[in-house]
Amino acid sequence: MGLDNVAAFKGTGKMRRSYTVADFRFEVLLAGERDPERYLRSFGPFRSGDGPEEDKLFELIEDDTLPESVEAEFLEEDRNDMGHTRLYRTPEGYRVELRYADGDRPHVVETDREFVHVRALIRWDDRYVATALTSMLRIVFAQAILPYDAVSVHASTVLNDGKAFLFMGKSGTGKSTHSTLWLRHIEGTELLNDDNPIVRIIDGKAVVYGSPWSGKTPCYRNESAPVAAMVRLKQGPRNRFESREDIAAFGALLPGCSVLRQDGRLHDALCATLTALTEITCVGEMECLPDKEAAEICRGEALMDDRLNLTF
Repeated sequence: MGLDNVAAFKGTGKMRRSYTVADFRFEVLLAGERDPERYLRSFGPFRSGDGPEEDKLFELIEDDTLPESVEAEFLEEDRNDMGHTRLYRTPEGYRVELRYADGDRPHVVETDREFVHVRALIRWDDRYVATALTSMLRIVFAQAILPYDAVSVHASTVLNDGKAFLFMGKSGTGKSTHSTLWLRHIEGTELLNDDNPIVRIIDGKAVVYGSPWSGKTPCYRNESAPVAAMVRLKQGPRNRFESREDIAAFGALLPGCSVLRQDGRLHDALCATLTALTEITCVGEMECLPDKEAAEICRGEALMDDRLNLTF
């Protein structure tokens, strides 16, 4: 079934739920009596009512007629917290296969190039089915928002005094540890999201939103706050914060952002958003220890950045 026939496919027999993340609304339609809420527990705070069709970012529809394998251009594969993923380019758009053990039959997502019309083959006998459905939505959402001055960021995010601080870095760097130091030592700090917050530029200001994707920490807050700083962390023998601007700031942000690199349109959209972020919010890199001083230095240095005058 082609994507041009999706409208006909949306007839009776589907359980529909709407969700809104970072003020982007999308729909999930599962076959029969399966309620998406049973499998998308972290999405509860993001449930929303139906809205105008033109306000919908995308829709994901279960389609058990999708083939397990196709002749398509293989682009890349990866093993990460979303499982073993394989990405293909199809005549209509893209295809992603997800597995959680070698030899398993895949969960499949097929989408058009705009990531608007999405079909999913879901293996309900897989014990990781809830993880698969959550990952499918994360993959699609992260690409669908890029043309709208928005980006999904791999970061741990805290709130303090009405401002948000995002801590980026490679897995194992200590992003969550650094957030914990803020929670423990800087009064009034709260955790917004511990893995995949959403950053948007709205009216020339950077705003971060909580999301249903928070890694191993169950922190699913449907809230937002202006961004004070985005800081790339690395472990080191001392605590040292360095502000970054222009190309250096862009380079600090890019590795932590979700984008389909093979899609020029989406990659260009991300680059435009990151360039704007480097001009309106503090971007820094910090060599740090897992101690109280690290949190205090990070906050103090970030709040002295002149770019904050554009947001606060």
